[in-house]
Amino acid sequence: MKNITVSVDEETYRLSRIRAAEAGTSVSALVRGFLKELAEGSDPESRFDRLRRLQDETLEAIRARGAGLRAADNLPRERLYDRDALR
Repeated sequence: MKNITVSVDEETYRLSRIRAAEAGTSVSALVRGFLKELAEGSDPESRFDRLRRLQDETLEAIRARGAGLRAADNLPRERLYDRDALR
């Protein structure tokens, strides 16, 4: 495995470490993954497009069922607050 050195400003490095920690990985692993995708010809934009399409399909499926994303879209106010019906 080869080592490379990359120079970034302090703020980019700080934010990268935070993102890596949130993902439970290291900055090196994030960079390695990015470079691997780049080398394999995977365009990072295609991943975004794929996720956007999945989101749109999911929302369309929810709407096709006649349901909404808010409780008010799915239940009338009276049923929403009818405690006896919940028991």
